[in-house]
Amino acid sequence: MSYEFKLPDIGEGIIEGEIVKWHVKEGDLVKEEQPLIEVMTDKVTVTIPSPVSGRVSEILAREGEKVKVGQVLLRLATDGGQSATVTPHAVETTPQPSQPQVEAQLTQTEGETKRVLATPAVRKLARDLGVDISKVVGTGPGGRVTELDVRNYAEQLKKQAASPSAAALVEPMQPKPLSEARPYPLAGTLEERVPLRGLRRTIAERMTKSMYTIPHVTHFDDVDATTLIKLRETLKPAADKRGVKLTYLPFIVKALCVALKEFPHLNASLDDERHEIVLKKYYNIGIATAVPEGLVVPVVRDADKKSLFEVAEEIGRLSEAARQNKLTLEDVRGGTFSVTNIGSIGGVSATPIINHPEVGILGVYRITKKPVVVGDESIVVRDILPITLTFDHRVIDGAVAASFVGRLKQILENMDELVAATL
Repeated sequence: MSYEFKLPDIGEGIIEGEIVKWHVKEGDLVKEEQPLIEVMTDKVTVTIPSPVSGRVSEILAREGEKVKVGQVLLRLATDGGQSATVTPHAVETTPQPSQPQVEAQLTQTEGETKRVLATPAVRKLARDLGVDISKVVGTGPGGRVTELDVRNYAEQLKKQAASPSAAALVEPMQPKPLSEARPYPLAGTLEERVPLRGLRRTIAERMTKSMYTIPHVTHFDDVDATTLIKLRETLKPAADKRGVKLTYLPFIVKALCVALKEFPHLNASLDDERHEIVLKKYYNIGIATAVPEGLVVPVVRDADKKSLFEVAEEIGRLSEAARQNKLTLEDVRGGTFSVTNIGSIGGVSATPIINHPEVGILGVYRITKKPVVVGDESIVVRDILPITLTFDHRVIDGAVAASFVGRLKQILENMDELVAATL
């Protein structure tokens, strides 16, 4: 029989994805649960396994192509003489020779009922590995949870428990001595064309949408980081005992949560269709993270409810998962406000682009020593942290933005008071 493999509904309202890589070619024999295709959505990149065993008879979409949910991507020749199709929204009703029976289980999750599709063998595997199957994103037909999904999720849990936090979100670039400088090779030509696809194309599309949808305005200010630096040095030994590499970013995230609660229009989104400003009463802070392919924005969920060290641990976990291309949908969805930190690289300031549909993004830069005039007009040297707030002028007025930055600055300059209450 001929089996048609369609792009499944990965969830979170995703309607299309880009084919990053085929793991098979025409003529290959594949087994059930064998990695078949790598697809990138505007959220994450996922590897989808084969739902059945068979031989690849035809590949209908090429790498770099955008495909819709439900679109036929590949045909497999299996045993038998009938044709079979699995839709992305329902499990195949025609019995397959090698297809195990799939059980549907209703699981109560955060006040809503979630339908979990999985075979008895996969459910047993989840129990054996200590995995809550309701939290696993199914990549099989109809959102079915496969053995590979469970093993990948279990591996992520293992890495979260074992790996130390990353020192920074962006690895500092060390400039080479001029004597070692070499021109980039261009394959013997004066020009080189690089396909705009994968994460780079997604970034291009999202940045274009943000810039053409949102009227961006950026407010600049400086923070006296003297207290912040001393506080970090004081807390580093305790953080080291917990296996946490304490950077300045967790302090900034905690300060942001306080300021956002006082200025709710910064922790919001704009529903263009219904003409409503949606004020969020939860604080999921997105952290812009550099990866080899570009930029992703994993989310520290409920950052206001976490301690300083818990925020640091979560930032480290997300950073490591991003660099290993192992972020899940849960890791990148639901952000309410974002931070971009390029302090480890350098630079005086910038005008970051808002992560649509959010309405604000904070830019954080390198702390440097500068002369500052203090109360009695004497000049002293202080450690200064430049920050910027880029905001959506449809939702936030300049006066509100300036007041928000002023309050955030006040919190950061007196961070010892906030930390004493949250540790």
